Amino acid sequence: MQEFDPHVLDEKPIPPPEEFSKKAHVKSLEEYRELYAEAKADPEAYWAEQGKLIEWAEAPKKTLEWNPPHAKWFVGGKLNVSYNCLDRHLEKNGNKPALMWEAEDGSTLQLTYAELFERVCKFANVLQGLGVKAGDCVAIYMPMIPEIAVALLASARIGAVHSVVFGGFSATALADRIADCKAKILVTADGSFRRGKMLALKDTADAALEKCPTVQKSIVVQRTKQEVKWKEGRDLWWHELEEMAEKECIALPFDAEHPLYILYTSGTTGKPKGVLHTSAGYLVQCTWSTRLVFDMKDDDVYWCTADIGWVTGHSYVIYGPLSNGASIVMYEGAPDFPRKDRFWEIIDRYKVSIFYSSATAIRAFMAWGMEWITPHDISSLRLLGTVGEPINPAAWKWYFEAIGKNRCPIVDTWWQTETGSIMISVLPGATPAKPGSATLPLPGIAARVVNMKGESVAPGETGYLIIERPWPSMLRTIYGDDERYAKEYWTRIPGVYFAGDAAQCDKDGYIWVLGRVDDVIKVAGHRLSSMEIESVLVSHPAVAEAAVVARPDEIKGEAIVCFVALRTGFEPSKELRDTLMDHVANMIGSIARPADVRFTPLLPKTRSGKIMRRLLRELATKGAVSGDTTTLEDMAVIERLVKAQTDDEE
Repeated sequence: MQEFDPHVLDEKPIPPPEEFSKKAHVKSLEEYRELYAEAKADPEAYWAEQGKLIEWAEAPKKTLEWNPPHAKWFVGGKLNVSYNCLDRHLEKNGNKPALMWEAEDGSTLQLTYAELFERVCKFANVLQGLGVKAGDCVAIYMPMIPEIAVALLASARIGAVHSVVFGGFSATALADRIADCKAKILVTADGSFRRGKMLALKDTADAALEKCPTVQKSIVVQRTKQEVKWKEGRDLWWHELEEMAEKECIALPFDAEHPLYILYTSGTTGKPKGVLHTSAGYLVQCTWSTRLVFDMKDDDVYWCTADIGWVTGHSYVIYGPLSNGASIVMYEGAPDFPRKDRFWEIIDRYKVSIFYSSATAIRAFMAWGMEWITPHDISSLRLLGTVGEPINPAAWKWYFEAIGKNRCPIVDTWWQTETGSIMISVLPGATPAKPGSATLPLPGIAARVVNMKGESVAPGETGYLIIERPWPSMLRTIYGDDERYAKEYWTRIPGVYFAGDAAQCDKDGYIWVLGRVDDVIKVAGHRLSSMEIESVLVSHPAVAEAAVVARPDEIKGEAIVCFVALRTGFEPSKELRDTLMDHVANMIGSIARPADVRFTPLLPKTRSGKIMRRLLRELATKGAVSGDTTTLEDMAVIERLVKAQTDDEE
């Protein structure tokens, strides 16, 4: 086993910028440690206090009921999630921008809290008029347009459970998810725009609905105005329904444990898991973590670049920021359309102060070079964030220096669809950062790195990330499959939540997430983290991005195959391939020397920015890809890799 990586774990802490700490909600490491100790001593009292961040129709009678592996939070309390995100801000901030939306073509729309409130009330009345009741499921399959936020909040307002399906999924993937949650209504659009192309979203939705008898009505937003097929009696235009709807809709209170949404995430089996989140605990922890981790202030302009089809979009585009009364930016398109400076242009124009994006996006910005960034004024930024995959130290340092100008703290956040909100992160005014480490658990979160017996591992030793105690925003079950929920998360190491991530702790207790347990490569009996090898590759000046996978090897068990995208100014060559192999061997040890390094202009990614290592593993093993590619953003990337491999073999 690779016990210790001195190149990563010996990163020197970078203290928070002094000016930032003075004004932060949590101002020092000592203050963080006091908060953590207080929460550890009496977790229920701590979370009861955080429960005061939201407004209740009826106060909870008990903070937690824990019958492992099932939790109920804020028992007996009643609330409305939509009310907390909208109504409670109207008196003070009705005219404050809630949502500043930019379309791919540059057109814009701004909705104040009062305007968003009115649109949500109208759409809630539309849903009720179509027979949607509390507990019914509404499926949402839409591009990144303002109506997606309206649809989520309107569903929550009437107690309907929403299930957002990412707008890049295929008809089969959509049908599977609609069928599993037995949705009564589908909300979609005629089409969407992506890099200047018009995509026929409704065609995909129509194909899915052929296999979904539970769906009674399909509500269609007119986004592209392209011609669409129409099924009378089932298909309804959003704008026509909204125009006729009443402007007022009372936000009825629902039980703290009333289901809020189902979100499907990949499983180790072929069947997606419907992660179920409920109302109060989820909203409390999203509200609290947004305020704490992003150091949210009243005058911040906040931009999380995630698609709402993923959990980051639920928690940190919609619920957390709006519950805090923030002004949020939402963008429809890709970061490189029409040019590679689109994000910096948006930051400049809206004077964004908090920017939260994926580690893979940051590596892409780094590869594209400073010439796209320098022309824009990004001095409004005061805080940077990263989410998704672990960020390697080289990309972290570039982000801090090139984008943050050494004055913006970076919150490197670890969490999952299942956790509902951020669990491990820098507190930007308090925690000294170590590039590449998610750092320390938030107050109230009992995270540890252990072996399979549940014993803490020594500093530098690889183990498994677990959460020892329940937390408010935790998933309640896998929808329709309680047995799978218990087995997958609570029995691998009995009594604790098994996150499925490999991790290490350093001597300061900082947690370094190495990636999914599935991404551990076994070479001649040695366990090597693909994340660790990727970090070493990206530390080489020629490499912008890297993805590392295993292929079977008769002698060693598994061999290491690296897919590498180069930075501007570097060209693929045999010499560079040999150099990179030597670089990995020198930095980690000869056992980690790659069997192959393959150059590619781009790595295959989902629209949310995650590298699809599963497809690369197939390519490295079989020379072709036959698995599910529905989440892949650009199939041409795989086609080029397959062709390059064929050419090499010839």
